[in-house]
Amino acid sequence: QVQLVESGGGLVQPGGSLRLSCAPSISIFSLGTMAWHRQAPGKQRELVAAITSGGSTNYADSVEGRFTISRDYTKNTVYLQMNSLKPEDTAVYYCKVRFGSVDYWGQGTQVTVSS
Repeated sequence: QVQLVESGGGLVQPGGSLRLSCAPSISIFSLGTMAWHRQAPGKQRELVAAITSGGSTNYADSVEGRFTISRDYTKNTVYLQMNSLKPEDTAVYYCKVRFGSVDYWGQGTQVTVSS
């Protein structure tokens, strides 16, 4: 069992920035791909960004060039740096990690982009 603690969500104006954090209960050296997903009201959950244990990343087209995912082994945390935020980025953001063959999800953190 892996617990995930997410933080960093909030209310931000369009064009602003936020950094989301996800700290797992076990060492990230033990984890495979780590990812952020989001779900907006009335929409399906979608992949935002992912990073493999080798450091390869991929992003949704809608966030490419604005968001950056990273793994910090010294802080045992995965981050999602979100810049140039748009109202359509408003959603609950979820951290997901793979441990062995099982995916674990965080509780979600709300990001609201509004003036």
